[in-house]
Amino acid sequence: MSRGGEMVYIPDDSDFSSFRDQCESLEGWHSQYNKGGVMVWSQTPGESRTVQKIKLRIACKDVPAATLYDVLHDTHYRKKWDSNVIETYDIGRLTANADVGYYAWKCPSPLKNRDFVTLRSWLPLGNDYMIINYSIKHPKYPPRKDFVRAVSLQTGYLVKANGPLACTLYYLTQVDPQGEHPAWHMSRGNATAMKKIYKAGLKYPEWKQKHEPGFKPWVYPEQNTLPSISLAELSLQHADSLENIDESGLAEDRMHISDDEA
Repeated sequence: MSRGGEMVYIPDDSDFSSFRDQCESLEGWHSQYNKGGVMVWSQTPGESRTVQKIKLRIACKDVPAATLYDVLHDTHYRKKWDSNVIETYDIGRLTANADVGYYAWKCPSPLKNRDFVTLRSWLPLGNDYMIINYSIKHPKYPPRKDFVRAVSLQTGYLVKANGPLACTLYYLTQVDPQGEHPAWHMSRGNATAMKKIYKAGLKYPEWKQKHEPGFKPWVYPEQNTLPSISLAELSLQHADSLENIDESGLAEDRMHISDDEA
């Protein structure tokens, strides 16, 4: 998503259009998994990329697109449904529809836990919604000793309305988790996460009624009280500038993921 340059930038309409095309197209994608309502595809990296792209899709009955969009934005609710989250918060805002945030998550033992600092941007398009991000460096949030700093080259969600009360969720990610992170774990872990997001969507309206129901700064920018950040403060996060962790010797049977979770 860096357009081949070194400048941090806020995605524009062409970036969102390209992301949507990648979500909806099957050309060049290989089916990896189709179980429990979740479909997973992968794309072989090009010569200039060493990191695989993964795409997932799940149909969400009884969850309006706008509700799922709220779930994906609401960091307070995320701590309620995402059992892998260690810490997540918004750092500052760039524009009415772009901010910088931090997310740290648990990896199954014996892998080390990972974290990200990303520039995130979002775009409502009628009844459909998109959220995309990529990794950046912020001087006040350098890599921490207790986490492996992962790199998102491009990650995002497309929420497509299927009428007023249902939607389809796409998740597309090209992430360098740093280290020899097993590809099978990435696919299964993401499939589990898709089901969790769907369940979170079913429960969100009831939860939100009890937790500042009118507060949605991603919908109402005037509610946003985050400090402003200048693009000049930020720089691109390159994977090759980070310490590489070798976890290639970790056996699959030591990774505590059951088929029930996948």
